[in-house]
Order: sequence, then C-alpha cells, then structure tokens
Amino acid sequence: MPYLHQDSKPRPAAHPGGARGTHSSGQGYEQLKRECLRRGVLFEDPDFPACNSSLFFSENPAIPFVWKRPGDIVKDPKFIVGGATRTDICQGDLGDCWLLAAIASLTLNEKALARVVPLDQNFGPDYAGIFHFQFWQHNEWLDVVIDDRLPTFKGRLVFLHSAELNEFWSALLEKAYAKLNGSYESLKGGSTIEAMEDFTGGIGETYDVKEAPDNFYEILGKALKRCSMVGCSIDTSSAAESEARTPFGLVKGHAYSVTGIEEVSYRGRQVQLIRIRNPWGQVEWNGPWSDNSAEWRSVSPSEQRRLSQAARDDGEFWMKFEDFKVHFDKVEICNLTPDALEDSTAHKWEVAIHQGSWVRGATAGGCRNFLETFWTNPQIKLHLTEKDNGQEECTFIAALMQKGRRKLKKLGAEMLTIGYSIYESPGTDEHLGKDFFRYHASKARSKTYINLREVSHRFKLPPGDYILIPTTFEPHQEADFCLRIFSEKKAITEDLDENVAIDLPEPLHPTPSPQETEEEKQFRALFEQISGKDLAISAEELEYVLNAVLKKTKNIKFKKLSLISCRNIISLMDTNGYGKLEFSEFKVFWEKLKKWISIFLQFDFDKSGSMSSYELRGALKAAGYQLNNYLLQLIVLRYSDEQFQIEFDDFLNCVIRLENASRVFQALSVKNKEFINLNIGE
Repeated sequence: MPYLHQDSKPRPAAHPGGARGTHSSGQGYEQLKRECLRRGVLFEDPDFPACNSSLFFSENPAIPFVWKRPGDIVKDPKFIVGGATRTDICQGDLGDCWLLAAIASLTLNEKALARVVPLDQNFGPDYAGIFHFQFWQHNEWLDVVIDDRLPTFKGRLVFLHSAELNEFWSALLEKAYAKLNGSYESLKGGSTIEAMEDFTGGIGETYDVKEAPDNFYEILGKALKRCSMVGCSIDTSSAAESEARTPFGLVKGHAYSVTGIEEVSYRGRQVQLIRIRNPWGQVEWNGPWSDNSAEWRSVSPSEQRRLSQAARDDGEFWMKFEDFKVHFDKVEICNLTPDALEDSTAHKWEVAIHQGSWVRGATAGGCRNFLETFWTNPQIKLHLTEKDNGQEECTFIAALMQKGRRKLKKLGAEMLTIGYSIYESPGTDEHLGKDFFRYHASKARSKTYINLREVSHRFKLPPGDYILIPTTFEPHQEADFCLRIFSEKKAITEDLDENVAIDLPEPLHPTPSPQETEEEKQFRALFEQISGKDLAISAEELEYVLNAVLKKTKNIKFKKLSLISCRNIISLMDTNGYGKLEFSEFKVFWEKLKKWISIFLQFDFDKSGSMSSYELRGALKAAGYQLNNYLLQLIVLRYSDEQFQIEFDDFLNCVIRLENASRVFQALSVKNKEFINLNIGE
C-alpha cells in the first residue's frame, strides 16, 4: 500500500475532550442515539456488523455463534453493577489476556476509566441498543460507537464477561476495542502496555527488574508522583506455573499494581519500601515488612499513619525494595500525558509528538547496518536545553510507534521490527548525508530492534542538540509511525526535512566570440543539420536528436524521451515564445544536459547505469533542489521502478519538470512582490 509523508512537525498531545467521531455516517453517538429513539428502533452498526467478518479474518468459527443483545441474555441487564472493578473482567475464549490485564489496571484509575468508559450509559428508559467508548490512537482520541449485539454460544457470552452475569460494560468495551482494530481475532496476542497507552494516551516503559538502572527506585517514585500506571509481575517458566503461589505468598504470571514508594525510619536508618496491590483483593506477601511482620513494631505510630499501614487482608502490602528486586521480574510503567493528570498534580511530563512515514525508495532506509540507505530515513532534531532539577543531565523518554499494524492483520501485515538511533548534532539544520553516518557513532539508541507496536527507552544526556533517526530494521519496509518525546524539562524538537529551497545557477547567456572554436563550429553544424532552413529546433526534431545522442552515451541506462518531454524542454528554454529552440537557446540547454548527465553518473554509485531512488535527494540537491520528504516521496513514486532504480530519461524528466515549476514559482513571487509594492505605494 502507498504510505505518503505525514506532516512531522511537533504538535501538542491530544486532549480527550475533543474525541473525534469515527462512524461512517458522520454522526456522533448522541445524534445516532436520538435518531434511534425517534424511530423507535435499536441501533445496528453497519461498520461492525453482527457476522463472522467481525469475529475472525483467517478462519471460520469452530462453533455456531449467535449474536444477542444483553436483554436477550439476561432479564435485567446493567451497564455497571456496584462500580467497575477487576472482578468484572473474566476472560473468554480469546487470547487477549494482555487487554484484560490493562482493563484491570484501568479500573484502579477512576479518572482514566471515566474517560474510556463514559459512565452515563445504561439500559434504562432511553436505551437504544447503542454505546460508545473512547480510545487514544497515535495522538488522537477517537469516540467508537457500537451496537450491543454480542457473540454468544448456548446463551452465554463467548468472550470477555463479568463475574456478575447481568453486568455488560466490560464485554461492550472489548467489542469497541475489537471494532477499533478490525475484528475480535485482531486482538489475539499483544502487550499490556499497548492497551494501557490506548486507554490513557500515555507512553510505556518496560523494565527487567534484574537489569534495572541504578536509579530505578527514583524512577518509580517520580512515576507515581505523576500518577503513572505502574504494574509488576513474576515470570513463569511454563504454562503450568501460571497463577502458582510462591512460599512468600506471591503469585507467578499475575499482574500486580504498584501503588506507593516511600522511605521509612527504622532503627536509626532509612529503609526503602514499595507498596504492591494484588487485584484479587487478597493473597499477600508474607515476608519482611508484610502486614503483620515484626519490622512494623519498630516503626512509630505516626510513620505508620503516614504510610497508611494497616494489617488488613485487602491484597495490598509493603515490602522492602531490595526484596522486591529479588522476587519480581518485570515492571511496566505507563507515563501519563499532562492532560491525563489532575490539575493539582505536580511533576508533569513535557510532551512533543511527530508523525511520519517510511516509504519504499525514498525514506525507508533501514537501520545503520544498511549505510547506503540509512541516511535517507526521517531525521528529527532534539534540543535539550534545561537540566533536570539538581542534575547535570536531561532526562527524556523516546517512544517510536508503528501505526495501524494490528488493524492491517487481516491484510497479512505483521508488526515490523523497529528502533531508533540518536546522534550528536554537527550543528546543521539540513538533512544529514551518508558521510556523516559513515564517520560518526551514535550517542544513544533504543535498547533493541523488536517487532512490537512501540519501542521506548529512557535516556539521560547532557544538554545539547541531537538527531534522532527512527527506522525499520530492514530497508524498503513501509509504515506510518508516531514518535513521542516525554521530557522532564521542555525539549524542543523539529523535523530536518521541512525546508524546500531552490538554488539554481544564474542562467547562461553566451556572448558570441569574435572567432568560433573548432568545437563550436562542430556544434553549430550539428544544430544546422537538425534545424533545417528555419534555424530553429522543434519538439519533434529535439526528440530525434536527444534519443539518438543519449542512446550512444556510455554508462547510462536509457529508454526513450517522449515528445511531451521534449515539449517541456522547449517550454523551459524558449525565451522568446517562438515554440522552438534557436541556436543560443539550444546551446544553453546542451550545457545543462551535460551537467545533468554528470550529476547522474556521480550518484550512480554502483555504476549500473541507473541511480538508486534513495540517492535522488542528493542528486537533486546537486542540481539545485532541496526537497522535503513529502515532495521526495511523490517524485520517487512517479519516476522509480519496482527495484527503486531511476534511469536517466526519468531523471531528466524529473529535473525538467522541477526547473519549469521553479520558473513559474519565481515568476509568481516577482509578481506578488510587485503587487505588494504597488499596494504600499498606493
């Protein structure tokens, strides 16, 4: 599919209050609901119909599913019963436990939950069979409308359901998320962080606890101060270990929440503690600093009150941070954007966002292993100006996300392997060329290239200017991407491909010399031979001579210049409006042609006779044209072949069109200036 350049100028984080409607009718939830109530019908969603295509794309259901509304399943359906809690989330026959774990975490954050699951929905008097939910997608909040027909078998829900048989908010939420991603099957396999981000607009980080940085305690403390969603878990070595309990009361393969981090005064020294919550509401850690452990007897009552410490079997417990690092294996942090936080929350992140594309033949250069094309990837300049409080460096998280791949599963698309590199800026605002990367090592990079939706990493770098290069691992792989920078202090970002500039040499105006050289005599004789009696070359005559000459030119591949191309050449060079080229005009064109041939040969690095489309940026710059990614991608789509090669006739057509366009642009600029001056004079 063609991926075209996306405007990558930095933009603010999206605000959920302006969620965009997604229904094909162009109507929002309220409009659709009013229309159904007016007509006395229950809503049926044509965008996500109650049929097999909404369930699976690679197989047919093994059992005959029946789509039913909640009122056809139970007598007294409710949207929410007694508040939305983790007990409302029971997995069905779909491999989307990653999504369920994220929904369970969502229930712990009332503000985030109320945004994703609007709570003013019900099965009351104004029921119309229509519900809606809001999700974040690539810096945009979307309002997803669904009908309430759910897949059942023998009268029971097949997929996500609540422990309360008459409660349906969680099943409807899963359906809305399935619609967002194209089908229920598209939800098979994923990362909890992926769904957390879609529920909050936050940015995810995953830490291997055993390899966490030295300041990991500080990182967790800052995350909790920013109201980030933090989860932790213990790895399993086999499926049989899932939900297995350890001798210390912990559960393997189970998603816990981190709810606090504090230092406590204990026997004259400070001890680092971390508070964990088991969503089950029971089954707790029984080691040091657990609810009834001896350690609490040496802590003053005022300290215990400050830490809200109480010996209750409520699933929440404290443990020593050192013990936490021994017993837990993974921590996931979803850092929330400023709009997701309470106004009173301190320590908010600064956020910058860029959208872009990797396009084959133009900006899909692959990783640094592929030096010949790596430099053609999009390049983002990052200005780090303010140090962290009390530090000498600047902290930021860089997260690179490939867009829409889950929804494209039905078309055979898989997650691409992605990552990024960060280089110290050489002090230029231009797109960096191949030689820079040949002789300079990266200053930092993503921890790994991996086929996840998003790759993120936390960095601490000295103040300065840096260049971030987002890439796929292999070249020629197409996708849209979203790059987000979360920083402790405000960081300024800019795209290095925005400027379009024309820097052509002054046009040649050859003056007749008193005596022609031998070369000039031969050139004039050639001209007279082609032009005939009128001593001017028409488009048809130019077509004949250029095709004859270029076919004999060594080291270039060439098909055929068309008559239209030759008319474009005459339009470019004809200064008197005659419609033909006179001798002086033909001579100027011939000099240009020799220059363009020289540039083409210069950028034909493998001497194959054709030029790689990835070299087009450099070749056009040598010819006087600096293009942004959008224009470059359009030109590559127009002039390159399936192997990303450009032959000379295509290159010539390209520069002729650019030069014609630049003449028109310059003429309009002059007229505009004259118009402005005229108005000023009046």
